[in-house]
Amino acid sequence: MTMPLMKPRKKNPVLRTRQMNLPPWARGRTALGMTAAAAEGRFELQVCQRCRAVQYPPRDACHRCLSPELKWTAQTGEGELLSETVLHHSNDPFYRERLPWRLGLVRLDVGPTVIVHLHGDVASLPAFAAGHAARRRQVRVHVGARLDRAGTAVLIGFPPEESEHMADDKMLREMTSDPKFRKILVTDGKTGVGQALVKALVKAGAEIVWVGHAEPWIKLPGLDDITALPQVTLVPLDLTNGRSVTELAGEIGGKVDIVVNNAEVHRAFGIAARRGTDAAKAEMDINYFGLLRLAQEFGPALKGRSADGETHAAAWVNLLSVYALSNFPPHGTFSASKAAAYSLAQCLRAEMRPSGIRVVNVFPGPIDDEWNQNLPPPKVTPGALASAIVKALKDGVEDVYPGDVAQEWVERWRENPKVLERELASGG
Repeated sequence: MTMPLMKPRKKNPVLRTRQMNLPPWARGRTALGMTAAAAEGRFELQVCQRCRAVQYPPRDACHRCLSPELKWTAQTGEGELLSETVLHHSNDPFYRERLPWRLGLVRLDVGPTVIVHLHGDVASLPAFAAGHAARRRQVRVHVGARLDRAGTAVLIGFPPEESEHMADDKMLREMTSDPKFRKILVTDGKTGVGQALVKALVKAGAEIVWVGHAEPWIKLPGLDDITALPQVTLVPLDLTNGRSVTELAGEIGGKVDIVVNNAEVHRAFGIAARRGTDAAKAEMDINYFGLLRLAQEFGPALKGRSADGETHAAAWVNLLSVYALSNFPPHGTFSASKAAAYSLAQCLRAEMRPSGIRVVNVFPGPIDDEWNQNLPPPKVTPGALASAIVKALKDGVEDVYPGDVAQEWVERWRENPKVLERELASGG
């Protein structure tokens, strides 16, 4: 049984800061299909469309009938542990600094046998003397796909039932960005989403939550509730002001483990609905340039501490919008600013990857706030959005689509982006 993670001691400043060495990450184009599914929290394997054989490892033709018609399909992950070993020595720098490391061989119920990283709560196989005739006890395992520190898919063997402190497993924390005992910056505490985020992160065990507010002289509803929490500290932060971002980075940049950029400006305008560019400039200044200013100041500090102990710097979260995938004309300039931010977030992910920092992009549907008040339900509540973000950090996923509208839109976008564009232009 996994023991609960205890609050780490303060680091001795004399000791070196361990730098990140990534696990082996080279994958072929075909194998990246598993990574694409794991990035959204799914475990998928190829299934032959002719003979229905499940494939592992990924390949270009069916191992049974040689058909090239292989489709990535979600799997339950149920299987039996066949063998296990504990790694005590490795020539790979990443594993050498994290030994011992438990591995296992699992035969999935759907057929293939896979090599997995074994969670500490998975029962060990009983040891039998040579020639023992008794049938050995079967150990059931639930296999799931996760992204490792290099951002590529690996398989993990979990116990069939969850335990209370399951997330505290040493190996699992290397694959995720659990907020527990971490120091987190939330860039905007004046909105309902920001305040819900702060409460959710505190509930998840965050040690410190710095909450940015651009206009400290204005008392906004809900701020008193979150500032009453002992883990919360308000800090001045205006993403439109480069000096404000630089000064805050100088004060706390070397301490932040997770950045949650939820600051945004949302106006319900298209091109012809409003003269001039002032609203569009305000959206771009926060939604795009604000992210750029933040990344330039806080990114290097996060990368420098990405392997520094049990509560190392772990993740960067961007609150985007499902409108970033395909423009929603009634909110046209907002959609354009989020599309620009999405492109920038992909660049940020590429630059953060060599340091093992997970960049999580969140694409909610319409949020239940004042700028979406004329849209019909269903809409995502701030509390549900905050819960989805915390869950994404705990599960180690990269892309999240909270809400029924976002889930529907992304499926339509994947099926045919041009059809979705026409449907949205027609109000559908």
